[in-house]
Amino acid sequence: MSAIEHLPTAGTPAAPEDHGLLRFLTCGSVDDGKSTLIGRLLYDSRTILADTLHAIERTSQKRGLSAVDLSLLTDGLQAEREQGITIDVAYRYFSTGTRKYIIADAPGHEQYTRNMVTAASTADLAIILIDARRGVLTQTRRHSYLAKLMNIPRLVVAVNKMDLVDHAQARFDEIRADYEAFASQLDIEVRFIPISALNGDMIVDRGDNLGWYEGPTLLELLEAAPAAGTIRRDREGAALRFPVQYVCRPQDSANPELHDFRGFMGRIEAGRVAVGDRVVVLPSERETRVREIRLHESGPAGDGKLPFALTGQSVTLLLEDDIDVSRGDSIVGSEQLPTVTRRIEAMLCWLSESPLDPRRKYLIRHTTRESKALLDGIDYRVDINSLEHQAAEQLAMNDIARVAFRLAQPLAVDAYADERATGAFIVIDEASNNTVGAGMIV
Repeated sequence: MSAIEHLPTAGTPAAPEDHGLLRFLTCGSVDDGKSTLIGRLLYDSRTILADTLHAIERTSQKRGLSAVDLSLLTDGLQAEREQGITIDVAYRYFSTGTRKYIIADAPGHEQYTRNMVTAASTADLAIILIDARRGVLTQTRRHSYLAKLMNIPRLVVAVNKMDLVDHAQARFDEIRADYEAFASQLDIEVRFIPISALNGDMIVDRGDNLGWYEGPTLLELLEAAPAAGTIRRDREGAALRFPVQYVCRPQDSANPELHDFRGFMGRIEAGRVAVGDRVVVLPSERETRVREIRLHESGPAGDGKLPFALTGQSVTLLLEDDIDVSRGDSIVGSEQLPTVTRRIEAMLCWLSESPLDPRRKYLIRHTTRESKALLDGIDYRVDINSLEHQAAEQLAMNDIARVAFRLAQPLAVDAYADERATGAFIVIDEASNNTVGAGMIV
């Protein structure tokens, strides 16, 4: 076949460029319009199923509304629909011609800050909504600080409800200046956009009411944003991090190949691994090489064997040497080792109604490993309004503080700023088995 036969014929449209998956979070204070914004995105991008649209039309009519209440698309719990608020994190999915999206709608109430932390842990971008009438509020600052703390690389501040302030540019500029004064203390880059989620101005279409704004629409910003997960997955020199979830020892006496089979199953949280790579098992610090990488019996080689694997893939590793490896151990690259320690320092978000008790033992869950822990001190608590560091002897619900824990078992950790998966942990109450805190290692 000649080279010219590979070229598209005249008039054949080129395939749209795939910008990859983008996970983004909407957050802010109560009634800033987060759910309506997501509903408008889904509605104007024509990704709502007909039966779903009919259902929210009927609910809107029962409430006596003249127009469809698009916030009902994300307020899925009965309690949320009755109150017109978001309690749980609602996830929605949609796609355009060039990108797929996963949207997390975080609740605005202060008592549900823990839900926002959960949603932020996997987000590549955060949209901070501000009601144009009320301006920057305490919860706006809290969610912005958490977005920075959770290492979300991009923030978009959307000043919503511009229709209720006569689409005034002066009001938008005032809010922008107020937020920039706060954001300068966090050292974060922010894009600002005026919108009306109710009317759809500057969401997907530009609308007719904000002609003084010359920047991109919200969807155009989302389409252009790089997916941080893709950047982390492909960056050069990323260190291998493979927490072991399960030791696979098949029991099949009829198959001699499985008699001595010992595979270590898990997900590659960072980096890449190839057959023949030298690796280290932690915390034992035993060194060996990767003999095989297996995916599934329907793999490209027919037998499920892979020459290499990348971040995000769940695989089974077979090692050359017979090393004692258990669930909770980590297989890492031999040249970029994490820190193996019995003491961690972290920024902690306290999520429980019961305060942090310095005298109690807690359980730290880090990747697939658990360890009992004692609080080793509270360095300071962060005042969300001023960002000042304050002395504290205990933490109440939604407090954010720098703390230290002493551990019964060693953990192989990275700084959260370097690797999300191996730099994060949760704190569990042993008595109730409830998650009471979320930490980011510094």
